[in-house]
Amino acid sequence: MFNMISLSKFIIFILINLCSCVYAEKIRDLTSIEGIRDNQLIGYGLVVGLDGTGDQSIQNPFTNQSLHNMLSQLGITMSHNAKMHVKNVAAVIVTAKLPAFSHPGEKIDVIVSSMGDARSLKGGTLLMTPLRGTDNQIYAIAQGNVLVSEKNSSEKRIHAFILNQVNSGRINRGATIEKEVINNFGKNKVINLQLNQEDFSTAQQISDMINIKYPDTATALDAKTVQLNTYANNTIQVHMLSNIQNIDITVPTQEAKVIINPRTGSVVINQEVQLGTCIISHGDLSILIDQKSHQNIHSNILNVLKNNNYAENDLRKKTNLNNIVRILNSLGIQPDELISILQLMKNAGCLHAKLEII
Repeated sequence: MFNMISLSKFIIFILINLCSCVYAEKIRDLTSIEGIRDNQLIGYGLVVGLDGTGDQSIQNPFTNQSLHNMLSQLGITMSHNAKMHVKNVAAVIVTAKLPAFSHPGEKIDVIVSSMGDARSLKGGTLLMTPLRGTDNQIYAIAQGNVLVSEKNSSEKRIHAFILNQVNSGRINRGATIEKEVINNFGKNKVINLQLNQEDFSTAQQISDMINIKYPDTATALDAKTVQLNTYANNTIQVHMLSNIQNIDITVPTQEAKVIINPRTGSVVINQEVQLGTCIISHGDLSILIDQKSHQNIHSNILNVLKNNNYAENDLRKKTNLNNIVRILNSLGIQPDELISILQLMKNAGCLHAKLEII
């Protein structure tokens, strides 16, 4: 037990020191190549073999119509007025991502989602489904057994949200690529590197580091784009990019940011967030944040006093928002109330960070 505690303290110590120092990342992790991207595919199909959990035929006429069309293609003639009451078939939407530089014959994963009132896709098999791109061309064909995560009554719940979903599933390597997407890689003399997050200093640093290896090659056009001048040749561009992507870049200080997910009540705060002096009053609770105090946060004592008394929390200048959120959560503050408090702190000027709600 002692060894485990000592190891945990050591790991925390390492993480704290890593967070507090400047670190480097490779260009491949900070940028992407303009025009080289995934392509979205979509298709409509049928899942069969369900255990009575499929669409209700009367309420979903498109399922019956799809069955008629499929059977007619297989040589089975049926009257259009014939009503089929089947419960083991479900109409689904199939989606997939076609990676850049994919070639015919390769396999990709697909997501199968019910579009009717099917109760579950468990045990179902997706029939041959063409997947089309935005140009309405067929790029892949999907078929296979649908893997569905089952609900587990003993599974832990997070704010009453169940993580599993039985009306959608996945087929690993369930689609075969039939057609590749034509791109312009290697045909132009200019390659643009797009930064994942816009930052002028990072863009200029990337440009400077590339020019050390390839003089007079890179130019930072703006906070998100670095332009490379090269030759219209696939081999040259591949060799050049393979070297450029492995160059280390010293990442500057992060932008102070607070990200909130109101559906789950999750709050993520980075280490650059700072607080100004303010008083938070919510219902019968008040919290004083005094930045003039020089008490150490680790020895700080929080007294939660209700009935319109103050709960005083003295924090240092570089203290992040973690303690405040923890205090509010311990007092039973709901996610929507927490979001409202953070927004008010931002508007009042005592939360020095960008607030994002996703």
